Amino acid sequence: MAISLTESAAERVRTFLAARGHGMGLRLGVRKTGCSGFAYVVNYADGQQPDDVVFEDRGVRVFVDRASLPLIDGTVVDFVKQGLNEAFRFRNPNVKGECGCGESFSV
Repeated sequence: MAISLTESAAERVRTFLAARGHGMGLRLGVRKTGCSGFAYVVNYADGQQPDDVVFEDRGVRVFVDRASLPLIDGTVVDFVKQGLNEAFRFRNPNVKGECGCGESFSV
C-alpha cells in the first residue's frame, strides 16, 4: 500500500508547514458524502494518531487513517494552479466514477 506525491504537492506541503511554523506532514483521508459516495479530506498533520499509517515521499510524511487507506491506496497527490485557483488533485486508481463537480467519487 502506498500514497505518493508529485514534486509540486510535496513543495506545497513543505512551504506551508514552514510558513505555519509547525506540523509533521499531510493528513489524507476520505469521508462519506456527496453525490458519488466519498470525498477527500486533506489537512496538515500535527501528530500521529493511533490508527494512522504513515508514508514518506519526497521528504514529506503523509498520514492516512486505516479506514481510508483501502479507498485511496495507490493515489498520487498533485498540487495544481490554474489561474487564480489552486488545489490538491488526486489520481486514485480505485475510483470507478466521479460526480460532475469533481468533489466526490465512488469505488
